[in-house]
Amino acid sequence: MPLTARSGPSRALPAVAVPPPGPAGTGPDDTGLFPKVTTRRRRHLLALLGLVAVLSAVGLVLGLLSWAPEPSAPPRALTPVEAERLAAVRVTNYRDLRAGVHVTIGAEQSRTELVGWVDWSRPLLYLDVGGPGAGAERGLLQATPAVLVIRPDPSAVPTAAPPPLVPPADRWRLHELPAGHALAPVLKLLFDLAADRPDPAPPAGARWVARETLAAGPVDVLEAAPPGSATIEPDSDDRPRYWVDDDARLHRLTVRLPGSGAVNVDLRRTDRPTLRPVDVLGGRPGLPRALTAAEQTRLERLPERLRAHQGATVTLTAAVGRETNLRGAGWLSWTRRTGYLAVTDLGVPERRTLRWRDTAGLSRAQVPAKGDPERPEKPPLPPPADVAWKSERAGADDVGVLVDAALTAGRTAPRGTAVRLREDALADRRVDVVELRGGRNLLRYWIDRDGLLRRVEVSTGTATWAQLDLQPGRVPTLPAPKRPTGVTGRPAAHSSG
Repeated sequence: MPLTARSGPSRALPAVAVPPPGPAGTGPDDTGLFPKVTTRRRRHLLALLGLVAVLSAVGLVLGLLSWAPEPSAPPRALTPVEAERLAAVRVTNYRDLRAGVHVTIGAEQSRTELVGWVDWSRPLLYLDVGGPGAGAERGLLQATPAVLVIRPDPSAVPTAAPPPLVPPADRWRLHELPAGHALAPVLKLLFDLAADRPDPAPPAGARWVARETLAAGPVDVLEAAPPGSATIEPDSDDRPRYWVDDDARLHRLTVRLPGSGAVNVDLRRTDRPTLRPVDVLGGRPGLPRALTAAEQTRLERLPERLRAHQGATVTLTAAVGRETNLRGAGWLSWTRRTGYLAVTDLGVPERRTLRWRDTAGLSRAQVPAKGDPERPEKPPLPPPADVAWKSERAGADDVGVLVDAALTAGRTAPRGTAVRLREDALADRRVDVVELRGGRNLLRYWIDRDGLLRRVEVSTGTATWAQLDLQPGRVPTLPAPKRPTGVTGRPAAHSSG
């Protein structure tokens, strides 16, 4: 077989001695010449590649040593377009309705973190409070511009995380932040980030700082006093900064607030679920409409259905006053028109108030408390005779209004305008929430599909809602306590218990 029989272009080969034919299975490589030629060429090729690699590495190192980043543009005054975008930031928030938020207050061991959502359309905040500086507010928080309620959890992990979309139903309480608390100006700032109209042009001194790229895309970093807020320190060397995209959407804000220090706010514009206020804030707002014929019939037949069940076991949850959070349990009797409850103020857990309500009026007595006030015990039977019962005018406080509304439901159909607010669930039962308008207080009846009353709600003077949950059925005999005759005075509107 000729040596020139190879693939590729024909190429002249040097003359070599051709050995005589050998036994079957031998060929040209048996001479040992071709392996030497191939090995030599491979060595030359490897040496050349190694040299190229060394030269490339040397060039890269020299380039890195001599490279300097291109200097960024210096801060400058805002252009008209940038000023217009900054002025429109709060309107954009208002139109977008909601956003996820991650707020950091302070640093190191005083750091507090807030993770959750803001709904500017309602408005409502729903946050998880964490970090080493969280203090008594560690846990869940919901707030409106007027009311703050918390669900404290001292055992929660220090790092905040998004709260559950369906908030827990229990252990919420009205909370007032002490004067100078770092959280108060931050909550106000979050609400103030939305408005229904553009802000005036940014004041003199507002400037463009940089162009950056965040996870959401490119943004301009703008520096100016925050629109709509008068709480920012006017330190020209430490002005608030806004990270604003080309559509006037705010993605980040850094600012110093009096009493809070350094605050960093990150907005997650695509994380915008519908939020559900907890029951103490009124629950979901719903879409009010007129009652259907079937709903109107259930409402009108409510008194006779309740009397047929004689009474109900009840539990009370009420946030009244500035920080008065009441829990209670007891019974109602529609046949005897009597209510008997034991009520505890979470701020005074060692004491509870016995409340007796019948056709003669209201009587109270103070007795020691035991156990977890969040799981209130029913009052003692018979009512104790060795305590001082004090007679008062019925219906003079929010709890009295609530108990009276529940007792009245077993006597006559409600008067005034009734609208169906929404469908809801309570203790795994589907209910219609019917709002009764026209009285001194807004009332809500939660009526199940069997026509039984499962909850009564009343609006309080603190922009919250108090609830009385009912389990209709037979109740024990409720003998009246021994009490003085007459009325000894009118209790305060928000008295505990």
